[in-house]
Amino acid sequence: MKMIIVSLYIDDLIVSSNDEQTIIEFRNSMKNEFDMTNLGRMRYFLGIEVLQKSDGIFINQNKYASDVLKHFGMDKSNFVQVPLAPGFKFSKDEDGVKVDKTYYKQVVKRALRYLKGTTKFGIFYKKGGEDELVAYTDSDYVEDTKDRKSTSGYVFLLSSGAISWSSKKQPVVSLSTIEVEFVATTLCAFQAVWLQRVMGVKTIKYNFL
Repeated sequence: MKMIIVSLYIDDLIVSSNDEQTIIEFRNSMKNEFDMTNLGRMRYFLGIEVLQKSDGIFINQNKYASDVLKHFGMDKSNFVQVPLAPGFKFSKDEDGVKVDKTYYKQVVKRALRYLKGTTKFGIFYKKGGEDELVAYTDSDYVEDTKDRKSTSGYVFLLSSGAISWSSKKQPVVSLSTIEVEFVATTLCAFQAVWLQRVMGVKTIKYNFL
């Protein structure tokens, strides 16, 4: 079965299909209606570099990250293994005194130094990989001592690469670790249902960490 997927962002289009002739026909029909320029095989889109190889597709944000480092004069800095010092935690104290701006800049600088060592990291989608959608989900418990809310996250993998992920604070205060895990799993399930409908995936393998 021939299939075509068109992704639109403002006036930029990404066209993909399992049939090259279908792409050509779509491109010609669009040119008949609009003034368009064919940029050829995708290499760069919305800050993401795309490397299409014989064994799969690799995406990263090397150029975007490098531009950020250069903008802040950190492109020659030494990299660190973790973005924050071990054991460091942010906390909000509305009645407290203003934070020393020098200390604040040190925290930001360390995050940029971490970025320096990860600019070439990316995601590889293996050609002919498993078509089973794999989901991982996990959560902490009351990491934020201010509002007593926990954080949960999930990631969905397809053909060995991540296609959807999230990490954010839960909307409710949970009273136990079981409740926290239940909320995390529910949020993951919501996304799974949406992905199943969009992609037509029949089965999903869940992994609870």
